[in-house]
Amino acid sequence: MGVGGWTPVTERRGRCRLNDALIITCRTYFSILLVTYLLLGICAANDSKPNIVLIMADDLGIGDLGCYGNDTLRTPNIDRLAKEGIKLLQHLAAAPLCTPSRAAFLTGRHAFRSGMDATNGYRALQWNAGSGGLPANETTFAKILQQQGYATGLIGKWHQGVNCEFRNDHCHHPLSHGFDYFYGMPFTLINDCQINKPPEVDAAFRAKLWVCTQVIVLGMLTLTIGKLSGLVSVPWKILMSLITLSFLFFISWYSSFGFIRYWNCILMRNYEITEQPMVLERTATLMLKEAISFIARNKHRPFLLFVSLLHVHIPLVTTKQFLGKSKHGLYGDNVEEMDWMVGKILDAIEKEGLKNTTFIYFTSDHGGHLEAREGHVQLGGSNGIFKGGKGMGGWEGGIRVPGIFRWPGVLPAGQEIDEPTSLMDIYPTVVHLGRGEMPHDRVIDGHNLIPLLQGTVKHSEHHFLFHYCGIHLHAARWHQKDSNKVWKVHYVTPNFHPEGAGACYGRGVCPCSGEHVTYHDPPLLFDLSSDPSETSPLSPDTEPFYYTVIERLREAIRKHQKTLHPVSQQFSMNNIMWKPWLQPCCGTFPFCSCDKEADNEHITL
Repeated sequence: MGVGGWTPVTERRGRCRLNDALIITCRTYFSILLVTYLLLGICAANDSKPNIVLIMADDLGIGDLGCYGNDTLRTPNIDRLAKEGIKLLQHLAAAPLCTPSRAAFLTGRHAFRSGMDATNGYRALQWNAGSGGLPANETTFAKILQQQGYATGLIGKWHQGVNCEFRNDHCHHPLSHGFDYFYGMPFTLINDCQINKPPEVDAAFRAKLWVCTQVIVLGMLTLTIGKLSGLVSVPWKILMSLITLSFLFFISWYSSFGFIRYWNCILMRNYEITEQPMVLERTATLMLKEAISFIARNKHRPFLLFVSLLHVHIPLVTTKQFLGKSKHGLYGDNVEEMDWMVGKILDAIEKEGLKNTTFIYFTSDHGGHLEAREGHVQLGGSNGIFKGGKGMGGWEGGIRVPGIFRWPGVLPAGQEIDEPTSLMDIYPTVVHLGRGEMPHDRVIDGHNLIPLLQGTVKHSEHHFLFHYCGIHLHAARWHQKDSNKVWKVHYVTPNFHPEGAGACYGRGVCPCSGEHVTYHDPPLLFDLSSDPSETSPLSPDTEPFYYTVIERLREAIRKHQKTLHPVSQQFSMNNIMWKPWLQPCCGTFPFCSCDKEADNEHITL
């Protein structure tokens, strides 16, 4: 220190250099801290669990979407989803009907492994009051993600059963299979849900019952008139007993089928019935509101939302906003309304700032319903270039479905993948994304799609896929990866009615077995890579590797069938039949009726 507090210049310069060094050191330290913090933030973001939204249409044909080649129906929102993500070109349902296809989707395994496919006769659940349904020992992807801390919700169609032994045991209910929240229809849309539509549930059996009832009533009237006129000497006790039996027969028929709209067409929120019967004209709006609400209230935690649309299953209930707006009648109106609903869900995700953290998937449960008609008016969709449709376990039109994925920043945009994949693959894919653990005590038929979607592998893990109609193996395919060929054999094909029509008109859907199918020995062989429409079966004369391919597929089928084991059949007559003690009911049984959604009738979105 100098005289009078003056500091020599050399000392001041030394201190400045020291301060400058300290400042530089601090700046460097804080820069390193900042970079480390940012890197940790990025790693944490990449390692976080994504939200998962799965959207499944009902009976939608692959040829109904613009992104799959339709140039007359307007589906801008689904097309945008494909443009911003990945589109699968060989995406396949595990079954050609609602209940088994959805069971396979939820569990990642063929539906017959859990008894959720037909042995004979009934091929889907028929009643809310049946005892069949997805068994409690099946582990859905929702249950695994629920254990991983996800909020799990199902909005829409279930069709996997409700009760087992008594009303309100809810053993098959969505909340018993890993969903925290359920709002929707425990059954499925049917013509019986709409007044003045032709019957659908057990239509042929009901027609027989009605004829029997008429014959019995006519017989009783004849006997009564004969008795009163003295032409018949039947004791009054016997006559009254016969009349009573006839009355009971009619009542049993009417009670079984006269209340279908009240017993099957209901809406539930969790375990509570909110509408019985459903007011179909407002159902789409209510379900959309519920889906958007679920996203909003769970935006601060990872969530799994399965939106199981009622569109585009008959009876094609469409709001006034879309009626008469498409070029394809009521079906086209319904498709375009469905696309609008998908758009509203996408908007809700973006509004909440979740677009980049949400994995979205869109599909259909199986191919379009070709036999859906009202008079000469077609009510079903288009399966594009593919032969067959809903109900057909072998032909591509019954099982080829849309498969669209979007996850910005993680999955590439605007790409197509032409590899065989399955609805069953969604199970291990979702479990992987939620960082869950796959079950080790059962066969899982699906494979994780993330490596294929991200491009880290070139080929699907499916070497072989097996296509069933009920429990009957109808077809199988082999993806010969070294040549990139997809071979397919048909062992059983349905007999179209009328012959050459391309569907089974007049029968609802094509049967799986019996006199209305053709068994092929040797099987029909197609090369799907050059003949996706399955128009030209190959023979030893036209395909030099014919016998090699046939034998390779037989070997794969033998290996596959060794993994099959007997299980309790959920579609047995005992499980399928209506049981009054299992009937979900709001109000006084059997006149079940309530409307707790009246306040929401005028919702606008």
